[in-house]
Amino acid sequence: MTTDDFSASQCIPWIGVPDANSDKYSRGVLGFATGSEEFPGAALLGIDGALHTGIGMVRYVGPADVGRAVIDHRPEVVLGDSRADAWVVGSGTRATDLERQRDAERILDAGIPAIVDAGALSAIARHARGLVIATPHAGELSALLGVPRDAIEAEPAQFAELAARFLGVTVVVKGHVTHIAGADVLRVLPAAPAWLAVAGAGDVLAGILGAILAGACARGAVTEADLPDIAATGVWIHSEAARRASAGGPFVLADLVSHVPGVIRDIAELSR
Repeated sequence: MTTDDFSASQCIPWIGVPDANSDKYSRGVLGFATGSEEFPGAALLGIDGALHTGIGMVRYVGPADVGRAVIDHRPEVVLGDSRADAWVVGSGTRATDLERQRDAERILDAGIPAIVDAGALSAIARHARGLVIATPHAGELSALLGVPRDAIEAEPAQFAELAARFLGVTVVVKGHVTHIAGADVLRVLPAAPAWLAVAGAGDVLAGILGAILAGACARGAVTEADLPDIAATGVWIHSEAARRASAGGPFVLADLVSHVPGVIRDIAELSR
């Protein structure tokens, strides 16, 4: 694989800026099959990340109680399964949650572009079709590959490449420095603020990634070769929003999310 890092200018092609002819569908429809009674916040955090990234429409499928919380928090979200340009699956779920697993497997079997996180990662090997970005941290990748976590933490680039080849998808190995492997490319993202190491940060990232993927699919054809750059764009936005939210100190994820629109605005202005 060729190795490269990533910068703001490389995000430009993946930021969809609406014009006078845009509507909610042309800006992309993103579905979420995320959250559980144990981790309801994962659905809220991912959806917030996607909406602040500029997706045109969000659908949610999941437990009824979580769905009600989603609508209370973001009433623009539509409940129920229907057409979407891409899906986020698995955030806030466990592999042992059979109903949530069936949701993820159904979406993956259909070959719909997807961000696969947390509890749905175990479904990739048997069910992934088409355009898939997997987002494991080192512990989750350890379980997928059957290797010790400390080995992955010592050589994240090597294991990102191995996982991408083994699973046949683009793999985002989350960490202080994030490694993205797929389509014979390895992307190494600049270090994120250490304050970003908080529960729920990965849920926000999954939503940002899903919004970028769904928007790109709505605008035209997306290939597997595009996925590493789409993933790197989402990670870069997530890290830069965290940097702005932190300003050198701790922050809550609502603060990170609130900085996402400004990061995207600044990327869009680079192309003018």
